[in-house]
Parts: sequence; structure tokens; C-alpha cells
Amino acid sequence: MKLIAAMVQDEDVDELLGTLMETGCRATKIQTSGGFLRGSNNIVLIGVEKDRVEQVLKVLQTHCHSRTQTIHPSEASYLSDSITVTIGGATVFVWDVERYERL
Repeated sequence: MKLIAAMVQDEDVDELLGTLMETGCRATKIQTSGGFLRGSNNIVLIGVEKDRVEQVLKVLQTHCHSRTQTIHPSEASYLSDSITVTIGGATVFVWDVERYERL
């Protein structure tokens, strides 16, 4: 078994979870916040068999999109000028699972 943890933006998480369910993957969403923009994100935890990891990674790649956002000085007091940053996509970790039980 493998455990996949993906950090996903709010805009992408509902469609991602729907597709994971359609493919027979169980997932748990944990809402988080923080990072550079202090925005709302989600950690999606997915437990899968080793041979399904690539399938799940393709689903993540398909449903987690990068986008640009302009930050204005009034939104971030440490900025003197507006800046445009790329946000989104997914940050993904894959771990071996020593033991798995469904109770």
C-alpha cells in the first residue's frame, strides 16, 4: 500500500474528489490554510495499492491547475508594488505504508 498526500487548492478539490470516487479511490480531505498567500487549501489523503499510484497521479495532474494571481499592496502590507504569482497545481508526497487496516 501507498499513502498519497496532495496539497490542493479549494478551486480544484471538489472535482478531484469526485473523479477519485469514480475511479474507486477513497480519499479524505483536510482543509488547511497558510503559505505565502495565507489562502485556503486542502490536504487530500489517498490510500492506494502500489500499482494504482500512477493512475492517481494522472488524476491529480488532470484536475489540479496552476493559475496566476495578482497581489496588491493593500492585501499584503509588506509589498510596495503589485506582483503576479503562480498558484495552484498540486504538491504531492507518496509514502510506503507499513500497515493498512480498514476497520
